[in-house]
Amino acid sequence: MVGLNEYPGCPLDWCDNDAIAIQELIEANGDGSPNFDVKLITDTCTKTDLRAAVKQLFEGDADIALLYFSGHGAETDGGYLCTTDFSSGDFGLRMTDILSWANDSHCKNKVIILDCCFAARMGESLLVNNNSVLGEGVTIIAASQSWQTSAENGAIQHGVFTDLLIQGLKGGAADISGNITPASLYSFVDQSLGAWQQRPVFKTNISQS
Repeated sequence: MVGLNEYPGCPLDWCDNDAIAIQELIEANGDGSPNFDVKLITDTCTKTDLRAAVKQLFEGDADIALLYFSGHGAETDGGYLCTTDFSSGDFGLRMTDILSWANDSHCKNKVIILDCCFAARMGESLLVNNNSVLGEGVTIIAASQSWQTSAENGAIQHGVFTDLLIQGLKGGAADISGNITPASLYSFVDQSLGAWQQRPVFKTNISQS
């Protein structure tokens, strides 16, 4: 879980709240038993440290590897997740690099959730290592279209997208059996947003037998 606020010259307010809230919802099941093993990064993070954390996330062969990012995004050169040591020539982690690591991962399901501007640049058009853009088992939920910004809301102290994501994880996106899937989360968020607000994007390459 990554939530970065302390960008020099362009700080954000509630990205740490976003990451902490998602962590609290997924690290344990409803009965208190352990669920996800969560690494939390908030406020500041260098490109080197974020790169190491994301690569480590997609190592191994876990059933699910989940990357959640709340912070600034940049649309240039296929898109970036911006780190707090960004510069005009190097914004942080390229989305194509992250997707390449996810595509190459032996984890069964790789879920990438982005609450940043231009989030849908992830997997949009550039080929990754000359392979299919989305590898088997990869799912992306993006807070906004590739040309849109993603809003924060001071009244709720969260990103607009993440606030709805939290509501979905608390049961709003559950089916009658109580199950929540990435697709149901996306559908809940999309239907909850107003007609003129940022639009989330859902991309997946999941085969089911």
